[in-house]
Amino acid sequence: MTMKSFPKPSDLPVPAGAEGWEEIYPYYLVFQDELKEEEDAKFWFCDSSHWPTVFKPFETIGGEFAVKCLGQYNARHLLIPNANGIEFRVHLGYLYMSPIPVPEDQIAARVPEFEARVGHYFGDWENKLAAWHDKVKGTIADMEQISFDPLPEIVPFEDITNGVGKDGSEILLDNYDRLISLTYQNWQYHFEFLNLGYIAYLDFFNFCKEVFPNIPDLSIATMVQGVDMELFRPDDELKSLALLAVELDLVQHFSRTDDPAATLAAIAAAPGGERWIKQWEEAHEPWFNFTIGNGFYAHDKYWNEHPEIPLGFIADYVSRVQDGAQILRPTQKLIAEKQRIVEEYTELLDDEAAAIFEAKRSLAATAYPYVENHNFYIEHWTMGVFWRKVRELSTMLTEAGVFQDPEDLLYLGRNEVRDVLFDLVTNFGVGAGTPIAAVALPKKIAKRRLIVDALKTARPAPALNTPPQTITEPFTRMLWGITTEQVQSWLGNDEDAEENVLKGMAASPGLVEGPARVVMHADDLSLVQAGEILVAPITAPSWGPIFGKIKATVTDIGGMMSHAAIVCREYDLPAVTGTGSASATIKTGDLLRVDGTKGTVQILTDAELVAGPGAHSHAHQH
Repeated sequence: MTMKSFPKPSDLPVPAGAEGWEEIYPYYLVFQDELKEEEDAKFWFCDSSHWPTVFKPFETIGGEFAVKCLGQYNARHLLIPNANGIEFRVHLGYLYMSPIPVPEDQIAARVPEFEARVGHYFGDWENKLAAWHDKVKGTIADMEQISFDPLPEIVPFEDITNGVGKDGSEILLDNYDRLISLTYQNWQYHFEFLNLGYIAYLDFFNFCKEVFPNIPDLSIATMVQGVDMELFRPDDELKSLALLAVELDLVQHFSRTDDPAATLAAIAAAPGGERWIKQWEEAHEPWFNFTIGNGFYAHDKYWNEHPEIPLGFIADYVSRVQDGAQILRPTQKLIAEKQRIVEEYTELLDDEAAAIFEAKRSLAATAYPYVENHNFYIEHWTMGVFWRKVRELSTMLTEAGVFQDPEDLLYLGRNEVRDVLFDLVTNFGVGAGTPIAAVALPKKIAKRRLIVDALKTARPAPALNTPPQTITEPFTRMLWGITTEQVQSWLGNDEDAEENVLKGMAASPGLVEGPARVVMHADDLSLVQAGEILVAPITAPSWGPIFGKIKATVTDIGGMMSHAAIVCREYDLPAVTGTGSASATIKTGDLLRVDGTKGTVQILTDAELVAGPGAHSHAHQH
C-alpha cells in the first residue's frame, strides 16, 4: 500500500507572531536542523491527551519528567522485550512522541531479565504497592515542608555566635533545587507500577486474542476493570456530601456557590450544618488535592484552593437528587456485567486453558486499578503541591522586585529560574539592591508571552511524517489509541469511510443519540447540560462530576486504557476515543449518534434522528 504522510515538522506554518518560538524552550526539546533527515524519518504523534494546550516554558517540566520516566522503566528497569522508551519533542508549543522499538536481534536476550523483574513485583504485589504508597506520600510530605521566605535583611546574631558561616541564601537555592528534585522523584515512582499494570493487562489481552480470535477489545477490558478505584474517591466524597445536604435539609444554602465563604458560613450556622462542615473538612485531606485539569499546567485549578469548584459540583448533585436522579455509580450493574462476560468466556475453554485464563485475568484485575489510581497521587496531589510552591516562589520574587507579575516566572525555563535566584541572592548578598533580572528580563518575558499567545491560535497536527506500515508498540496502542487503523483513518486512507461518520476506538459500549457539547478546556465544564454528548480533545479523570448527566463521550485521542475510556466504562456510558478530529469537526449543538460498541460517531441530520431520547442499549459482542 502506498503510504500517505502527515506533514514534516518544517512543513507546518508558524503562526503569525510566533516567529522564533524555538528559543523559548530548552534546546533539547526542539527538532534540530542538523538531525533533520533522521528526525523526519521517524513517525511522531501529538500527545494532546496529556498536554492539550501550548506549553509556557516552565510548564515543560511535567512533559519532560513524565515521558523520560516512562521510558526508563521500559528500557532500563523492566527491559520490556519489544519496547524501549519514547523520544519526545516540543513543536509549535505541543508535545510530540516517537516510540523507540527494540531491534529484533536484541529481543530474545531481554526476555529472561524482563521475566525476573516483573516476577519480582507480581510475586508480592500488595506489599510492594503498599511500600509505593509510603514512598509517594513521604515525598509529598517533604514537598509540603519547603518554603520560599524572603532573604533576611541581616544575618541573625545567633548565626554569628553559632558559627553558621552562611547568609541564608543557600536555603532559598536549596529549596528550589529540592522542589524540582522531589517532583522528579515522584515522577520516577509514578511509572514503577504503571508499566506493570499495562504489562499484566497486555498478557491477558494477548492470551484472549489467541484463544478467542474474534473477541472485542472492549470485552477484555470489561473483564479486568476495577469498580471502587481511588481515583473516583474525590467525586464519591462530593456525592456523599450532596446526599448529606439533602438529608440535613441544607439544600437552600447551595444557591451561591460562587461565593464559597458565604456558602460555608450559611451552612455552618444552619441546624445540622456543623455535621456537614465536619464531613466537608474531613474530605479535604487528601481528596481535595484534585484538579479539574490534569496537573500539568500552572493554570490548573485545585479543589482545595478553589472551594467554589467542589461546592458547585455538590450543588449540581443536590439538584439532581431532588429531581429523583440516581447519582451513585452503578457499581453492582458493572460487577454483574463483568462476571457475566467472564463466565461466558470461561465456559468456552477446557479445564487447563480455563485455569490459565483465570490466572492471567486475576493478575490483570489486581494490577489494573493502579493504571488509574496513580493519577490521584502524582498528577493531582504531587503536582498540586508543586504548583502551589511555584506560586509561593513567584510571589516572593515579585515582591522582591524581580518580576512585574507572578505569572512572569512561567515564561522562563526551570533552569533559567535557577539563574534568576542566583542573581537575586548575589545582588542582595553584596548590598547592590535590585537584581539584574528586573531590567534584563521584562522585554524577554513580554516577547515570550506574545509567542505563546500566537502559538495558541493554531491546533496541533495530530502526527508528523510517514507512519510505519504497522504500529506494534503496546503502550502507544493502549494508552493513546495510536493504531495502524486509526492513523490510516486520520490520513483519509479508510476506503470504507462514510460521509459525516468519524471512526475511533470502541472504548465503552452502548448506543445513544443527542446534542453535542464541545469542551476545549476544563473551565467550560459548567456549560455542559444534562443529556448532551461530551466532545473534547481528551477528558481528565477529574471531570467525573459531569459524567452523571452526559449521554456519551467522544475524544480526539486515547486508547482502551485512556482516562476517557476507563471513566466511561465505570459510569456505564458509551465512549468513542481516538477519533483524531472530533473536537474540530463537530460543533456544539450538532446531533450525534455515538456507537461505543462499534467505535463510530455519526453527525446526524434532523431526518436521521430516529431513535428516541435517551436510547441506550448495551450490545456486547462475544
